[in-house]
Amino acid sequence: MRILTSFILAFALTGCAGISSVIPSFWDDNQSARIVDVRLAVERVDCVNALPGVTRVRDHIEWFKLYIISKGTLQQDVLAVVEPMSATAEDWHQRTQQGTPSKAYCELKKSIMQQQAARAASAVLGRW
Repeated sequence: MRILTSFILAFALTGCAGISSVIPSFWDDNQSARIVDVRLAVERVDCVNALPGVTRVRDHIEWFKLYIISKGTLQQDVLAVVEPMSATAEDWHQRTQQGTPSKAYCELKKSIMQQQAARAASAVLGRW
């Protein structure tokens, strides 16, 4: 009987440990406002002089990631949505900072970021 009780207790405790990866995070006013700021910053990037706009995009995404990390483990779903945007923005910023990339490169990166930001905003704003 003790073995059965121990088994059930061990199963219950380990089962609860992974539940935070299944439960989605809840609505957050700060995240909702910032994800719209990210979309707006991406829309406003001027591919003729891209560095200031790309820097703004990267900084907004960095703020968003730091905020998510600071809130804790229940934000992993949002972090997973933001990670691809962060990688794209960082690459775009590094390439833009190293020199003047072509206008076509900027427009392609901007298009990718617009799509990623729209998906992220849909996920963040669609929570309850």
